[in-house]
Amino acid sequence: MNREEMADVLRKTGAAHKYSYGHALVLSGPAGRTGAARLAARGALRIGAGLVTVGCPQEAMTENAAQLDAVMLTPIEDAFALQTVLQDDRINTLCLGPALGRDDRAEGVISVALASGRALVLDADALSSQLIGRLHENIVLTPHAGEFRRMFPDIHARLSAGEFAKTTATAEAAKRAGCTVLFKGSDTVIAAPDGRVVEAGTGRAAPWLATAGSGDVLAGFIAGLLARGLDPFSAAGTAAWLHVECARNFGPGLIAEDIPERLPSVFRDLGL
Repeated sequence: MNREEMADVLRKTGAAHKYSYGHALVLSGPAGRTGAARLAARGALRIGAGLVTVGCPQEAMTENAAQLDAVMLTPIEDAFALQTVLQDDRINTLCLGPALGRDDRAEGVISVALASGRALVLDADALSSQLIGRLHENIVLTPHAGEFRRMFPDIHARLSAGEFAKTTATAEAAKRAGCTVLFKGSDTVIAAPDGRVVEAGTGRAAPWLATAGSGDVLAGFIAGLLARGLDPFSAAGTAAWLHVECARNFGPGLIAEDIPERLPSVFRDLGL
């Protein structure tokens, strides 16, 4: 979409209230591994989700509470606890993966999230080849090259051998997964299972995004836009564009915490 269309999609109206813009739930890892979820949550809130909650194990509650204000917090110890939280049908989007871990708790909450049918962003630790066959069209996968290889080893092998361009590899992955795939990198590509493909980074390089945590913020951007009602392909494409624009707006010295804080400036430039 062009800048005017993007502004129309992102603009909020005076008659709406916070629940008009969705409620995103970001799952955190255990104590000592909570920062990535907070980065994603901050991104989701800044991009316009009406409410954002971080769910974490009980042991991580104090650690998260010390650093969260507008983002809410709830204990989610295991899969059963997530099922209970999801009885609130106002929670319409989940983000799982940033420093979630790859243990029994992680596997349990991923299974519950998938079964819920809600919009999902699956990133980082949540990505594995075992997901294939369990995904649905209201999901966005956000692998970097290593995670893409883990999920789609044969497609990655053909990409590495020069048999596939990155656009073709991403399109094949989206078709196999049955959901939108955002293949990260300086040449980020986004593909939908129906064959639509866009190269999100073409001509707009932002090398400052090569910093720890920037991908967690991107996952949060996508989750926030899904919460606001964008379809997965549009949410991924809009989030990727804004992610780069925030980095370009800030410039050298960028760290992940800076990215969401540039959104107000970018939004003003869009005429919001």
